[in-house]
Order: sequence, then C-alpha cells, then structure tokens
Amino acid sequence: MNTRHLPLLGLLLLATLAGCNGNNRGYYSERPTDPPKESAEGNGNEARLGIRVEGLHLAAAGNMLAFRYRVLDPQKAAPMFDRHIHPYLLDEATGAAFAVPDSPKVGQLRTTRRNSDAQADRAYHMLFANPGHFLQKGQKVSLVIGETKLKDLVVQ
Repeated sequence: MNTRHLPLLGLLLLATLAGCNGNNRGYYSERPTDPPKESAEGNGNEARLGIRVEGLHLAAAGNMLAFRYRVLDPQKAAPMFDRHIHPYLLDEATGAAFAVPDSPKVGQLRTTRRNSDAQADRAYHMLFANPGHFLQKGQKVSLVIGETKLKDLVVQ
C-alpha cells in the first residue's frame, strides 16, 4: 500500500467515526436525558421485571421498533438478557407478532449480557422488526418475554 495515502485514509476514518457518533439517546446511557413520562406501563414493570420502560419508538424509517428500558433491579431483569428467551411484540388487535431479528453474523439486535450481569440504573434496548410498516405511531402492543407480558406499550 502506498504510504502517502495513509493520512488521507486516517482523516476519512476519523470523519466516518465522527458521523457515527450521532445522538444515541437511550442506548446505554448512564442517566436519562429526559425525565421519564408517567404512564400505565411504568408501575407494574418495576415489581415484575425490575425495569422501567423508557419508550417504544419507530426506528430505521419505520422498518424497526426500538424498545428502550432502564434496569432497576438486575436480578429481576435477568430474563431481559437471556439469549434463550426470545422476546416479541404482540399486536393485541390483530394477533401479529414482531420478533427481534437474529442474523448469523450480527446476532440478536438486543442487549444480551453474559451471566446476566446487567447494571442497575443503566439503559438498554431491543430492536424489533416492523415489516411493511405494520405498526404505526399511537398503536398499542404488548411485549412478551418468556412468561411475562407487558401490556399497553404505545408506539411513539
């Protein structure tokens, strides 16, 4: 390789990485940037799964749904990170299910932790497929994780 192009490649790499450092609000943040909204979905989740739901948002031009949550009790939240439990969104009105994509090279598009070593007061995420833009803003869905079902999550 010609060494005179190395500074140009370094500059190009730096510009690419700077462009990837966009606003990642909610993904692995230590503290919430916005105060959580009080809603029907918040109270029961803390007791059952040890999490606080931060939102379910359309992502990737409507082709994906980003579910963001904050761990409050790592022991109770362990099923959220278990690779053998396959969470999915359920549209109660139609019965349609939306899974977390799992590709051979990338793996599941969600946070999985070895030995369930989730950290308290830290935000995590899951991405769900939304083929054909089936789910739209304002629709209510349920999140099913193993035997637990979180109802009335509103797509934002």
